Amino acid sequence: MNYLIAVLPDRIQAEEAYSALEREGLPMEKVSILGKGYKTADEYGLIDPKQQAQKQATLMSYWLVPFGFISGFVFNSLTGIELFNWAGSLGNHVIGGVFGAIAGAMGSYFIGGGAGLAFGSGDALPYRNRLKEGKYLVVVNGSPNITNQATRILKQFDPENIQGYVDPTA
Repeated sequence: MNYLIAVLPDRIQAEEAYSALEREGLPMEKVSILGKGYKTADEYGLIDPKQQAQKQATLMSYWLVPFGFISGFVFNSLTGIELFNWAGSLGNHVIGGVFGAIAGAMGSYFIGGGAGLAFGSGDALPYRNRLKEGKYLVVVNGSPNITNQATRILKQFDPENIQGYVDPTA
């Protein structure tokens, strides 16, 4: 499945572009307008960068927290550091493991979440920002011949940006 996204400065141009696509016989169930008064980014399915960051942090925590616990436990065992006198040898190893697990959780939150926020959204964040600025997106999805035809039509409206994408999951 291919996608074509054109950024238009106002509602009038977005509606004119939509009408031009309709006149040329494109299947209108494949065409959407995103912006004020039309579909939102969430309704259309643009990735929310915050949600992607949270997902990435959670995935990283599945292996970083246990790894951190084991590393903290082993480090305390090898160094023999006594964190608390009252805990005894095994207790200090377990406390070292807990500190290691906490470090693993922090790593998954800051690194996993930060990477998910920076890289997980792809181009969705710039498109969301354009929608917040009051611009409109005309999105066409379908086979390559549909998106190629839509590209020719939409270029007539001098969009601020026009970009094609290929869905890797399709």
